[in-house]
Amino acid sequence: MTQAPTSRPIDPTEDEGATPRKVLFVAGAGRSGTSTLAGIVSILGMHVPQPEVVADESNPKGFGEPKWCVEQHDRWLAEVNVQVSDARPSAWLDTGRVEAREPARIKVADWLESHFAVAPELVVKDPRLSWFLGLWRVGALRVGADPVFATMLRPPAEVVGSKQKYYANKLGSAHLAAGWVNMLLHTERATRSDEQGGGRTFVRYADLLTDWVRTTTDMAEHLDLRAVLHADSENIRAVHRFVDPNLRRVTVTLADLGLPKRLHELTQETWDQLNLLTDPAEDTPAAHAVLDQLREAYTDLYEESEAIARSTAVAARGDEARKVRARQAAVVEPAPAAPHSLVDLVPHDVRAKIPAGVRRGVRKALGRERDAQDRGRDAQGPQREGQ
Repeated sequence: MTQAPTSRPIDPTEDEGATPRKVLFVAGAGRSGTSTLAGIVSILGMHVPQPEVVADESNPKGFGEPKWCVEQHDRWLAEVNVQVSDARPSAWLDTGRVEAREPARIKVADWLESHFAVAPELVVKDPRLSWFLGLWRVGALRVGADPVFATMLRPPAEVVGSKQKYYANKLGSAHLAAGWVNMLLHTERATRSDEQGGGRTFVRYADLLTDWVRTTTDMAEHLDLRAVLHADSENIRAVHRFVDPNLRRVTVTLADLGLPKRLHELTQETWDQLNLLTDPAEDTPAAHAVLDQLREAYTDLYEESEAIARSTAVAARGDEARKVRARQAAVVEPAPAAPHSLVDLVPHDVRAKIPAGVRRGVRKALGRERDAQDRGRDAQGPQREGQ
């Protein structure tokens, strides 16, 4: 691993309190290394708004995710019926309606403003983030912050394999691969710099694990992340302890997924083109044009597949409706009828051995007892109703 660079001293003529506001948005598909990058820059001095999502078995070193963002994104996605890894190109139109709402923009801007009271440079990461990048860009600009973006790149087959391993995803490799293509192509489009400003970079997960110092330094210089560039030696040592090269525990290849031919091709082409963007010099209009073509090709493929598979979708809805009707029509097994008398509790073969005269006497006695009970209930009835 490259030797950690000596911390760059802050210009003594620069007022530390005047460090410009900046938000680093870490985007990309889940299980692609976004947590590792967010963890590194936070250790080096950028602030993850608190409270954070707590670590679990799928990510024991932590997620680096502000809990408020995750909960808010979940509410918005549920409202427009979009999944976290939705493969539908039309899903971007649904989340776009949320981005256009003024109350949502105010909410995001107010939340960012409250955390700039803690530090001038924030890092916001969540796998759901890509669905609302336009909203967050507007929110950052409204509070005078520069929005910058880092998109994590991990081979799509490894992302699919990791989701299947840690999230018990049963939707199949084709669905997960299509979701990756949909997510990454639209994330690339949403993070392009425009007249509003906001730089971006693409980071390979493998590079981060192999040489986090060089990879993070290159990113910080490109995006002017001062907290990272001015990190002290103690924080740098802490990151060395944090980064585990063995974190890349899933090594599935695209050929292992058994994808439909055209989806396999589009997934590979998307991965190849995005990898070019890890070199900022390759982030050009020509590269954008190729990625736009890939996005259009994916949309065509999805719409064709959706049209062909419509019978399957209709049948699935019919099966679900049939199951619902079956559950609603299910009748609980009726309980056995209560015996008319204590005599009925006696097995028939036993009763047959009792002399007929004795049986008649018992029935008469029990009949008189029931008549007395019925008369008693009739007498009490009006009293209960009047209470």
